[in-house]
Amino acid sequence: MKKPCLRLLLILFATGSFACAAPAQGTPASAAAPASGASGIWLGTLDAGGTKLRIQLRLGNNGQECALDSIDQKAFGIPCNNVQLTGDALTLDVPAVNGKFAGTLSADGQTITGTWTQGGALPLVLTRQKEAVTGPLAKPPKPPDPAMPPVSVADLHSILDHDLAGQLSSGQLAPATHAGVTVGVIEHGKRLVFSYGTAKPDSVFEIGSISKTFTATILAQMVEQGKVRLDEPVRDLLPPGTVSKPESGAEITLLDLSDQHSGLPRMPDNFHPADPSNPYADYDAKALYTYMGKHGIALPTNAPFGYSNLGVGLLGQALANRANLPYPALLQAQVTGPLGMRDTAVTLTPAMQARFIQGYDGDHKPAHAWDLVALAGAGGIRSTADDMLTYLQAEQHPDALPASAKKVPAGKTLPQAIAMTHVIRADVGGGMHIALNWFHIDATGSYWHNGGTGGYSSYALFNSDKDFAVIVLSNTTVGPDSITDTLGQHIAQRLSGLPAVSLTP
Repeated sequence: MKKPCLRLLLILFATGSFACAAPAQGTPASAAAPASGASGIWLGTLDAGGTKLRIQLRLGNNGQECALDSIDQKAFGIPCNNVQLTGDALTLDVPAVNGKFAGTLSADGQTITGTWTQGGALPLVLTRQKEAVTGPLAKPPKPPDPAMPPVSVADLHSILDHDLAGQLSSGQLAPATHAGVTVGVIEHGKRLVFSYGTAKPDSVFEIGSISKTFTATILAQMVEQGKVRLDEPVRDLLPPGTVSKPESGAEITLLDLSDQHSGLPRMPDNFHPADPSNPYADYDAKALYTYMGKHGIALPTNAPFGYSNLGVGLLGQALANRANLPYPALLQAQVTGPLGMRDTAVTLTPAMQARFIQGYDGDHKPAHAWDLVALAGAGGIRSTADDMLTYLQAEQHPDALPASAKKVPAGKTLPQAIAMTHVIRADVGGGMHIALNWFHIDATGSYWHNGGTGGYSSYALFNSDKDFAVIVLSNTTVGPDSITDTLGQHIAQRLSGLPAVSLTP
């Protein structure tokens, strides 16, 4: 069983520099008990069996603005509500993770001594801070591995055997971790799939937030087929009466959901998992519509980039409504079917189930698979490295799809749809832009996305100009020491002949 505080990680689908600093968002606190005396930035540390996690609480506007950050898990902007300060007693709820905090404000207003409750109870002392921590503590950077001439697909496996030697013997891929990684690379049409640790080349993994790029392709397909418009309000794709039209101003469109400028929070505040080990299994369309009816679909003025699992999950559900198909069936009809991807699905087939590798959490303990319902479009897909190479090859060369794709109606619009998903929509900072759910690295011209669930992590990248693509699939969740992203970046750099980020433990 997971340590109570570690369940904070369950709200994440993806990590990365573009998602680490979500703005504080919350729901109004009780008007009868404003928390003005506790307004400010608070920092403390949870100690769960030797695992220390920094917890940051941000309170503002008399408690009407409240957000919790699990800094070391890279989870920022988790909404909190029901903020109340009665005398010197502060209480608040964090519904997204089924958590509660109750504490006592010191006479000098500089300390809150209390308890964090999430399945179990842990002491948590918060101290007032002048400035917020906006990201994990930086570790001293390791020098990159020296550049070498661009590595060919034929030589990549042996190069990685050398570069990963430390990880395989005493790092994140050591036998005691139960970890497994499958790597897939395609360059100039030549494929290579190989694995390390407990994984096999044909193992099935959860791909987490890479699912968002599939949802973007479905959106583009339906635009090309005249079934939706990018500027169409999402309200029009929800059941009648779900949410009211804003009295004034703009409202959230399908494009806003796909380029992450909807203004929606990372997660809804009515997310209360019955089973924390499988947290999304009971979050259905009814719960999603209830939240949207309460939140509304007004588009904030000049809405900034804000990574939202809720937003892309809503997009997937809305597209399924318009198509009159469940999201898994829509995925098959619009993308995986035309591309012949037989090992990519939301619901595992018997053949996939037989190869579905066990996932592990950050403590290398077995993790439950995640079953997504209403938010499947944000992170519910499972796949293999070989199938993902088929997908990434189509992303590289949408005008050269397999002849079989053109034999079905959806395959005829797929080239134009894939090209649409690559059109840059907005700047997201850090030298990157966003297209339709794909992130674009300006310096290299590559497109990428990553993902993480409770027991798996993933990284996908393709570069059409250099004609290569990389997929890394791991059966260990994201965390401060996970190597999935680093390995994906390392491979791309080796293929490009650049200095490569070090894989040394």
